[in-house]
Amino acid sequence: MSDLILRAEKLDRSFGGIHAVAGVDLDIRRGSLHAVIGPNGSGKTTLFNLITGHTRPGAGRVAFDGHDITGMPYHKVARRGLAKSYQITTVFPLLTVFENVRIAAQSAAHSYVFWRPADGIRPVTAHTERVLERIGLAESRGVIAGNLSHGDQRRLDLAIALATSPRLLLLDEPTAGMSPSDTAATVELIHELNRDVTILMTEHKMDVILSVADTITVLHQGVVLFEGGPDEVKSHPKVQEVYLTGTV
Repeated sequence: MSDLILRAEKLDRSFGGIHAVAGVDLDIRRGSLHAVIGPNGSGKTTLFNLITGHTRPGAGRVAFDGHDITGMPYHKVARRGLAKSYQITTVFPLLTVFENVRIAAQSAAHSYVFWRPADGIRPVTAHTERVLERIGLAESRGVIAGNLSHGDQRRLDLAIALATSPRLLLLDEPTAGMSPSDTAATVELIHELNRDVTILMTEHKMDVILSVADTITVLHQGVVLFEGGPDEVKSHPKVQEVYLTGTV
């Protein structure tokens, strides 16, 4: 089995006259926590969308676990074991915490049982309970999602992604808008999840990136500027020039 769970080769995408991603290569090792950083407009969001199938590349390919998924719709990519937690929460605000996660768990099931109440699907219900316990939302299972705090809504969004049992989890700005205490709790949770799931993430808070990532890829104007470990990235002159000045 290859050490790589995901390989992106020469990914390229333009929007009008703007070259958002230009020939980007990205290798993600199994079990790693790999971060992609860069200033606004560097191509991070487009790169994530190319990987997940939300955007088709103009050129290049994406292989996940040895299978070509280039341009494959996200629901099919998710079925293969790749999930994404969004910067803007995607919860159903009028459903309970439990119902939100159970829907995701049901969508990932390989077989469907018709004409039965959802509560009667025991494996799905048990899996939902385990995910809520792991994320720390078990005591809030009956709370309407729209009534959760911002931090807990972000955790719920992460629980929804985990309910699909991914082997690669993409986190888009997982601590965006969080208080320092919520940020610290989320960092601890990301560390814990990385024991079982490979993680690829973007994040603007450099203290978070430097504390969790094994490898960091720095994007600038749609190209890879540098890739290395946290200490290498922090001390690299070009990275400091375009991104880190005044943030570390």
